[in-house]
Amino acid sequence: MRYVALVSVLALLFGHSAIDAFVPSAPVASNAFDSSTDIRVSGCGSRLSLSSADQPGDATLVDSDDTRRRFLTTATSAVVLIAQASLPPSALASPKSTSDAVVTDRIYLDLKGIPQPGEEAAYATTKRIVIGLFGEDAPQPVSILKQLVSKAGLPAECKPNEKRTLQREQLEANKVYNSCMESQDRGVTYDLSNVWRIDKNNRIDVGSVSGKFVSRVSPNFEDANSGLTHDAPGVVSVRRGDDGGFGFSIYPGGGNPSILNEDNVVVGRVVEGMDVVGQLNELPVVQSSAVNYMALA
Repeated sequence: MRYVALVSVLALLFGHSAIDAFVPSAPVASNAFDSSTDIRVSGCGSRLSLSSADQPGDATLVDSDDTRRRFLTTATSAVVLIAQASLPPSALASPKSTSDAVVTDRIYLDLKGIPQPGEEAAYATTKRIVIGLFGEDAPQPVSILKQLVSKAGLPAECKPNEKRTLQREQLEANKVYNSCMESQDRGVTYDLSNVWRIDKNNRIDVGSVSGKFVSRVSPNFEDANSGLTHDAPGVVSVRRGDDGGFGFSIYPGGGNPSILNEDNVVVGRVVEGMDVVGQLNELPVVQSSAVNYMALA
């Protein structure tokens, strides 16, 4: 009788079509909606045939307010459980913190041209940032970054030679293309790359390649769907897709990371050198900062 009342309440709330999804083919047990039961919204359950004695209008279903309250409470609990069962696992899981992510690899960047207060950029000492990479949470993007800091570099083809209207521009395009083809067997690295954009408190963009690497096809960074966000200063990420070049972004903290969360894939965090990140964040304009790099064992 409790089950029939539950079906009746669900029918009133969702319409009779909802009954098909919730009704089992076997006889109903007294604990049919216990929390240990695996409730599935599959749409292929058999329909329950209600006998005349068990119709919602039967006197036993409306005998007391207490009975109605118990039935409504049971129905509400079932609705909540069914709604949760219909959501993907990622929607039910708590957001993952970057502080809990496993660092599988480490790379470092030596930055030149970051002056101390009162110091000229030309005489600035080299500053180092060490980045821990999340190889388990973002395996494909991390693999690309590891190749970019290796001696062999990341294999990347030259962009097709574009046709230009003006002859002078076409000659220049041919020169760039031919130069790229001559060195295409060498992988792309961060050699002589730059810190090319600083948006205070929001992002520091590193690794803008230069020279012969400019004409290479950018890598396609795949979305890892890890659930990681820019939840702390020093989080490192790459732009999702193939339109972000070879570089990456560091979130300095204190700003709004919503754009980074929307466009980028989190790949790691700064584990050493947050003071250097702070110095970069305070630069009033983007300065050409040469980058040296290497993977750490």
